[in-house]
Amino acid sequence: MPVTSIARQSWPAWSELTHVDVITPGPNATAHVDRTDVRCRIVVCEGTLETDGARHVKGDVVDVPVSEASAFELIAGDTNCTVMVLHGRWGDETGGCGLFTFDRSASPENRGTPVDYERHTRFDNHYHDCDEYWLFFDGEIVAVSEGTFYHVGPGDCVITGAGDHHDIADVARAGQAVFFETSLIGQKRRGHLWEQTHGTAAPRRR
Repeated sequence: MPVTSIARQSWPAWSELTHVDVITPGPNATAHVDRTDVRCRIVVCEGTLETDGARHVKGDVVDVPVSEASAFELIAGDTNCTVMVLHGRWGDETGGCGLFTFDRSASPENRGTPVDYERHTRFDNHYHDCDEYWLFFDGEIVAVSEGTFYHVGPGDCVITGAGDHHDIADVARAGQAVFFETSLIGQKRRGHLWEQTHGTAAPRRR
């Protein structure tokens, strides 16, 4: 099940990500968040945010301490704010997490594992030594995961298991998404992996 919707909250049995909250408090508003699992991570997608007296800006990633109570509060800055709160049970060694942008390109390029499909981006076809989640809040793309094409946009989540290739073949509307790479497994290599450089991919989830 490579694609789900954040509203549906339907995750594969092996998923270390188990719940996602998308919170859009107004200026200076306070949002109450109930922790739903052991781990909890905050990604600021738009605007600014305060947690425990610290100010965070767009692109910041904040881990809520495991010892923190079962509920906590987020305080928006003086503009509208969008925050994703990720809940789950990932380990101590994880890949990357943050925001990424995407757009269509007049000069497409793929530096990753070679593909035989038409593409219109400068993204790279790659795999990871971890599972990865793309959580969309803006824009529309044609994603490729496990060799299947998906039209996805705001509210969708592309779920790719460790060792499976994934790519962005086309962009219908430029935008942004959150990427989250959970527990590193196998060789525990970080970043984008390509078969011609890093060896044959070994899918772990199918």
